[in-house]
Amino acid sequence: MIRPLHFCMNEETAVNNYFQQQEEDLDDFSVLQIAQREFDGFVSVLKDKGVNVIVAEDRIEIRTPDSIFPNNWISFHANGDVAIYPMYAVNRRLERRDDVLEMIEEKGFKIDRVIDLTDAEDQHVYLEGTGSILLDRENSVAYCALSERSNEELFFEFCEIFGYKPLSFSAFQTVNGERKPIYHTNVLLTIGESFAVICTDSIDDQQERQRVIRSLQRSEKEIVLISENQLERFAGNMLQVIGENEERYLVMSKTAHDSLTSEQIIVLKNHTKILVVEIPTIERLGGGSARCMMAEVFSPAKD
Repeated sequence: MIRPLHFCMNEETAVNNYFQQQEEDLDDFSVLQIAQREFDGFVSVLKDKGVNVIVAEDRIEIRTPDSIFPNNWISFHANGDVAIYPMYAVNRRLERRDDVLEMIEEKGFKIDRVIDLTDAEDQHVYLEGTGSILLDRENSVAYCALSERSNEELFFEFCEIFGYKPLSFSAFQTVNGERKPIYHTNVLLTIGESFAVICTDSIDDQQERQRVIRSLQRSEKEIVLISENQLERFAGNMLQVIGENEERYLVMSKTAHDSLTSEQIIVLKNHTKILVVEIPTIERLGGGSARCMMAEVFSPAKD
């Protein structure tokens, strides 16, 4: 996780991230202070449950308003590979940092190979990490909702390199009465060890919708369906993590939790414990939620 020093609404991403909302009555300094409090509280909640959290400080000399969302530029894999991704917004490309890889290695993890896909930016082709790609690592299936930030050809290339079966589809949200592509897959789909949370209403094509559902069913996931209204409150943007004594926790924002029905919560609690974090300012201005703020480290431990 990256502790922010420059967090604010990013105008470069707002053109196709319809979750972002301007905070008219707060100046940038006040926004940053609130975001830092929300971030620190988030980290504290995770650590209290024994989750191993590695926090990197933002760099003061480089202005990166969205650095709080590291999952878009890097992913770690159990074979020791690391992927570095091409980003849609030019100012987000500054988030990529070699010192983060060094920090991970210093914490006892092994990195064998770095696969850099960022040359695709020269062709205006983007694939924004585990925002664009939802990985079912256990079953080697990758899901991708196509958008300006999630290129299908590059997604297929990623799957070939990393050994995943690709499943691409189109997903939409209603913006001012029009259906617009959802910018990232991880706002409509969450995959846990034995469950999946998904907004199938956002997949307008019935054949594509059924293809995604069948794939999740083949992977033996219990499916929790959420509405588009719940999606807009980040109920699809969750992440299951491991805490003390191998306990599993599903991390979600209070915004997301408050949107769920009691029946949905009961189903999820049958699979995992739930951790709720309060990050409303980060959600409104950043257009991302709890899942976006965490880049999971699957890298193997050093010998």
